[in-house]
Amino acid sequence: MDLRCEFLGISDCEGVAGTAVVIDVMRAFTTAAWAFHLGAGRIVLCAGVDEALRVKARLPGALALKDARPQDGFELTNSPLELRSHDLTGRTIVQRTTAGTVGAVAARGAERLFCASFVCARATAEAVLAGRPREVAFVVTGEDGAGDEDRACAEYIAALLADPAADPGPYLERAAASRAAETLRRRVAEKTPGVHALDIEACLEVDRFGFAMRAREEDGLLVLRPYNGLNA
Repeated sequence: MDLRCEFLGISDCEGVAGTAVVIDVMRAFTTAAWAFHLGAGRIVLCAGVDEALRVKARLPGALALKDARPQDGFELTNSPLELRSHDLTGRTIVQRTTAGTVGAVAARGAERLFCASFVCARATAEAVLAGRPREVAFVVTGEDGAGDEDRACAEYIAALLADPAADPGPYLERAAASRAAETLRRRVAEKTPGVHALDIEACLEVDRFGFAMRAREEDGLLVLRPYNGLNA
């Protein structure tokens, strides 16, 4: 298949159509994948903090999640491993992060929209290929396109589109050496609330999960759900 890939920052992706993959490795879409693994039913993606709280208020039983420091009204932090202390079975999560969810909302006009990180990279590539696209837009959310952890993940998924045997090693090395990883290590050392000591390792656990994550419009909300090709 002759497949063209382009790599965009958040500021470049609002007009994207066709198939788009929004990447946030550290940590939004690693956290989202863990939430589904722990039983969450759906994740509503929001671009703003106030918006997330308004949406949560409309959805009985929903839990709100944000990055940075904990805040009133948000029960969950953007830490994949801190989620393990919560019972998420069947719950709706309203997620707002500085980069990942903002990028997803910006790209919501895409016909097929996926959110991804290393933990579901191969499943994402398989889901993309199942749609037989001619072009794929990768939205690199970190540093508006300059975050190497997200660019590396995007390039790994793009490599899988061409060769299922692509080696993840070089891409993981880039992510581990990225500014985002350095920042996360510093926050671990400082014992910053909302950061687990093993979050970096969790973010770099390639193909941990066998599902992709697809976002679609539902009743005016951008809703992310696990996707295995059967729930098309």
